[in-house]
Amino acid sequence: MKTRLLTLLSAVLAATFTMSACNTVEGVGKDVERGGEKLQDSAEDTKKKM
Repeated sequence: MKTRLLTLLSAVLAATFTMSACNTVEGVGKDVERGGEKLQDSAEDTKKKM
């Protein structure tokens, strides 16, 4: 019985960490995308000034 409970608890913890990692990766992706957009805007502004 203890082994079964420990296995279930381990599975729940693993699922929790996996789901939180997905949110973290998604957030990083959004930040990188925003940074790329800002860099692209700056490059276009510089190109117009030339």
